[in-house]
Amino acid sequence: MVEIKNRVANLKMFIDGEWKDSENQETRPVINPANGEVITHAPEGTVADARAAIFAARRAFEEGVWSGLSAQERASYLFKIADKIDEYADELTQLETMDNGKTLREAGGDIGDAAACFRYYAGLITKPDGFTYHVADPMQAMVVREPVGVCGLIVPWNYPLLMSVWKIAPALAAGNTIVFKPSEVTPVTPKKLFEIFEEIGLPKGVANMVMGAGAVVGNEIASHPEVDMVSFTGGTKTGKHIMKTAADTMKKVSLELGGKSPNIIFADADFETAVDWALFGIYCGTGQVCSSGSRILVEESIYDKFVDGFVERAKQIKVGPGNNPESEMGPLVSQQHMEKVLHYIDLGKQEGAKIACGGNRIVDNGLENGYFVEPTVFVDVNNDMRIVQEEIFGPVVCIQKFKDEAEAIQLANSTVYGLAGAVFSTDGAKALRVIKKVRSGITWINAYHPTYNEAPWGGYKQSGIGRSLGTFGLEEFQEIKQININLQVEPIGWFSN
Repeated sequence: MVEIKNRVANLKMFIDGEWKDSENQETRPVINPANGEVITHAPEGTVADARAAIFAARRAFEEGVWSGLSAQERASYLFKIADKIDEYADELTQLETMDNGKTLREAGGDIGDAAACFRYYAGLITKPDGFTYHVADPMQAMVVREPVGVCGLIVPWNYPLLMSVWKIAPALAAGNTIVFKPSEVTPVTPKKLFEIFEEIGLPKGVANMVMGAGAVVGNEIASHPEVDMVSFTGGTKTGKHIMKTAADTMKKVSLELGGKSPNIIFADADFETAVDWALFGIYCGTGQVCSSGSRILVEESIYDKFVDGFVERAKQIKVGPGNNPESEMGPLVSQQHMEKVLHYIDLGKQEGAKIACGGNRIVDNGLENGYFVEPTVFVDVNNDMRIVQEEIFGPVVCIQKFKDEAEAIQLANSTVYGLAGAVFSTDGAKALRVIKKVRSGITWINAYHPTYNEAPWGGYKQSGIGRSLGTFGLEEFQEIKQININLQVEPIGWFSN
């Protein structure tokens, strides 16, 4: 096990194959959310920095140093990156926990998934794609897939490394060059990933990283005419702004946004299984997961029993620093975000909801300097409450009751979001019938949260546009071209002269 100190060296950006400070030399502190201590400083990138990265990516793309390689050659680089992620897994796991706050168990799983994602796309890009089709004329007609060009990739802070890889791996596999912006809150493991890119010899200008504020760096990526596509994961409000900004230059856009996902528990569900997965569905990642099951809908005949069982176990969750092997739930990512979550808890009280457990910041047992909030359960809620309709993105769940299938479906679909959802029932026909009527892109039956590189990730309604992962994730970073080859080479004879 590599031993990581409480601080790491100040970070730099990676532009055109070189490590650089920001153009104005400004930095911002990066905070360990478990204790409020500064662990490093990151460059505060500027518009000039973003433009330098964009021009480097454009030059690399036009020169074909990456897109001109065969799929097999690009795949070999991706396999090397995956091997290096495995080699540095212990270090990356500890850095992820220090930077984001998540438990070592969660961070370790993310690192393993990141390596697997690179391997998946390394394998996929060498497989047959495109197709031919028959036409009436003497033509050989075909469809091929080509890279989009320069792709701007903007990721959130809840999965600093894994969300980076979900975008970078397919973008590179397809032959694009990238301008990548990590969250300003959690840039540590993305920086380590770019060190790996340098170590394995990725050509200059292919992968560029600019740190800094979304309103500055992110906005420049979304608006610059030399960026052909922008892929963003984050809040719906920011996603709407990016979509509007990108429209001025008609960029291709991929957006994975917020959620307020329903977890439907029928009376015939295996009770212990339903409680266990429901706990995992909301408190995994401290509730800072876009697909969290933050609305639990329970059939009224078992509502009281379910609430009692859920609350009893929620109270026993071990909350603490992510680097403590006994911790089951870590802190929220920042003081600002903690204050937002606590504001929603106060709002729920004001709206008349009842707190069945939790609801407070944890300030004892050595946790007073961190951003810890108790696992929180609201009951006696109605569908008009903001805590039911709006994404809180923390360890806060609302438990509602329903009478029958029709009401369960109506409640499940009653928000502006449509990212994820689940159904728990031992009646397979009913479970499938209901899940097919839930307007969400990521769903489970008798489970919650399992995620696979092979499966599409994205939502309906205001949860976004497009899909990550699977073959769909690769296609997001490709253009489709038709090619028609004339097999009867002679004048067309259209004009009489």
